Amino acid sequence: SACKLEWDKAWCKQVLRSAGVPMAEGRPFTQLDAALNYINSREDPLVIKAAGLCAGKGVTVCANKEEAIAAATAALEKKSHGAAGETIVIEERLHGQEISVLALVDGKTIWMLDACQDHKQVGEGDTGPNTGGMGAYSPTPLATNEVLRMIERDVLVPTLDALRREEIDFRGVLFAGIILTHGGPKVLELNCRFGDPECQVLMLRLEDDLLDLMLATEAGELANRDAPRFGAETALTVVMAARGYPGTPQTGGVINGLDAAEETGAQVFQAGTKMDGGQLVAAGGRVLTVTATGATVTEAQAAAYRAVDAIDFPTGFARRDIGWREVAREQG
Repeated sequence: SACKLEWDKAWCKQVLRSAGVPMAEGRPFTQLDAALNYINSREDPLVIKAAGLCAGKGVTVCANKEEAIAAATAALEKKSHGAAGETIVIEERLHGQEISVLALVDGKTIWMLDACQDHKQVGEGDTGPNTGGMGAYSPTPLATNEVLRMIERDVLVPTLDALRREEIDFRGVLFAGIILTHGGPKVLELNCRFGDPECQVLMLRLEDDLLDLMLATEAGELANRDAPRFGAETALTVVMAARGYPGTPQTGGVINGLDAAEETGAQVFQAGTKMDGGQLVAAGGRVLTVTATGATVTEAQAAAYRAVDAIDFPTGFARRDIGWREVAREQG
């Protein structure tokens, strides 16, 4: 039943609203006429979300009513998201920067991991359609101690309490996608898994044994151990995706140069790949996550892109600006 957190957004929002977790105002719809009536009754910008799992691609952030109508029609009438879009959730559009907060939860105790900033949109400058994530870095200076205390108090603790009331003994990872609005942190999404590409940057900085942490989480023993430790360096990851993503990706493209990339000191995680006749080829949308560390976001970004440039993937592409806001701040 804990998986409902991930696959049933309407159920999740109902439970979280009852717990007072701050989030965007919104309503679920299964009928197009009702959805269009609701859209036309609103004057503020909206977000259209497929209620089921869409690998991070079921969200349309709309600039106007026309875009919202098109997104709702695509999901409910044209079945653009298949069964995952048979129910849509229409929400107000929140404004602010996003962070990702992951926490280990053993049913009673919550250990927050270092926060990350993901880059969801496919285009540079955070433009274009949403994806499952085109890159991330950790830690992020947006996650001040005050912000993290608010997220723990107002999001994670009430969520765990709500799960208990639903008789769910949840043990695992809670992933909260948070938007930092002028009114405080609000939940954009909540999943019961490690996030991708946030997991990659966290793993390069984790100084504890991951298996020990997972076993303690499953056994309900987090209260008996210290909080997870992370290195002081910044980690930054760049997603290399197949051309066409987040639409229909061009699979089968040959990939070379991974050894050369890792000789730079980076770690290359393979996601959408397979071996075909002894040759590594693209087999999905997001194909590789190229991850590196540095003393600052600027240094980590430069190291990651050195590794990206060593990879020969003619039918792939990557954003060239992961971490751009923080790099601009560091460079004055």
